[in-house]
Amino acid sequence: MRRAAFRILALTVLLVACAPVAAADEPLGSADAVESAYTAPGPWAVSALEHFGCCDPTGAAYDVWYPTDLGARGVRHPILTWGDGTSAVPRQYDYLLRHLASWGFVVVATENQNTGSGDEILSAARYLIDQAADPASVFHDKLNTAAVGAIGHSQGATGAVNALIESDGLIETAVAVEIPAQMFCSTPRRCVDTHRVSSGSVFFVNGADDAFVSPSENLPGLTGLQSNHAYYDAVPPGVPKTWGTLNRANHNDIQGQPDCARASIPCTSGVQGYLGYPTAWLAARLWGADDARRAFEPGTGEFYRPNPEWRNQIGAR
Repeated sequence: MRRAAFRILALTVLLVACAPVAAADEPLGSADAVESAYTAPGPWAVSALEHFGCCDPTGAAYDVWYPTDLGARGVRHPILTWGDGTSAVPRQYDYLLRHLASWGFVVVATENQNTGSGDEILSAARYLIDQAADPASVFHDKLNTAAVGAIGHSQGATGAVNALIESDGLIETAVAVEIPAQMFCSTPRRCVDTHRVSSGSVFFVNGADDAFVSPSENLPGLTGLQSNHAYYDAVPPGVPKTWGTLNRANHNDIQGQPDCARASIPCTSGVQGYLGYPTAWLAARLWGADDARRAFEPGTGEFYRPNPEWRNQIGAR
């Protein structure tokens, strides 16, 4: 087991070193109506603030992205709490987080660079809930504190699912993007066991070019939760779950613009493919958007149709 893991890690380092540093392909397109709709920017203008508040359990500050016209027409905005990948910071995901805020979400992100335990991600959600109750806060009476989701990348994807598990129902859904195989966990607290998901819902998204850190299927010689398919299968029956693999996407594409500008390597095409269906999933779960909900009806929804940009689309409720 250890030898197999070492060989895979060595191959991963080699692939990262040889990965393209600029966009090798045209930006990903959207094949269907719901994906296309949610890939486009939403109707809200967006504001963002670094170091907005303090602090998570490690003393790290929080950054926020939010609709500029908070609470317009009496709207109360759902909360999203974000988890960074290892050694990353929230501003590296600015394009994605601005996109989510343009769809009416208020996004809070700990600046902590090791979020796998989920503690910091859950703490950030609770921080915004406290802000909603504080008359001195810009978020006072503007947030739907009963509609909270978690989303994260790489180690932060592990943390988003852990935050869902540990939230006692506070977090309704998690989107796990490029969740690493368990062999890459640095400590047991930065692993996740999806057998333990007992409420809410989960959407797993990985890139087809991220074949080692976040593979679709367990690699030869490895057992347990070593792939997105294994994580998906381990979520207990009765918990809504979905998994899909984005073609031509690598581990750090989610950090990019609609190309690989500003992304760390390895990046193949950029953030574009991660905008549509993840945003739709969150809109369905936290806004109650009917069009988005129908897109994820297991077996019949738009997400499960043949799509040149996706593979491995499966779902259950």
